[in-house]
Amino acid sequence: MNNYWKFGILTVLILGVLAWLAVGGIKETQTYFKTIPEVRVMGDQAQVKRLRVTGWVQPGSISHQDGNVKFMMVDSEAGGNDHLAVVYSGIDPLPDTFKDHAQAVAEGKLDAGGVFHATKIQAKCASKYEAQVPQGNAAASHTGI
Repeated sequence: MNNYWKFGILTVLILGVLAWLAVGGIKETQTYFKTIPEVRVMGDQAQVKRLRVTGWVQPGSISHQDGNVKFMMVDSEAGGNDHLAVVYSGIDPLPDTFKDHAQAVAEGKLDAGGVFHATKIQAKCASKYEAQVPQGNAAASHTGI
């Protein structure tokens, strides 16, 4: 066989393997951003796909057990009636803003029992970052009106 053919076949083979690894890596790290009601609608698909679920930390639900952090996340748009039990077993420390009433995003997978197993947690405290709105006529008196 000609050396050019051998080189061509080897090049195609290497490019094929690289493309296969790239597509597999993208599918493996693909994450869907969902709310708690959207996770419920997904049914069995929620157990197969990697998800990022957003909600609010239910007051008094945070507990540390067996090296894991367990808490309940509630959906504010459902009037606080839709709950999701979350177990965080990641290696990263929880954010300082992770506390009662904080908005949280948990990344992981849902198990067959309806418990969300998170490997990453992001949280923010909305009141800490919102700009303060001037009250009454206080703003008008400072502008000279």
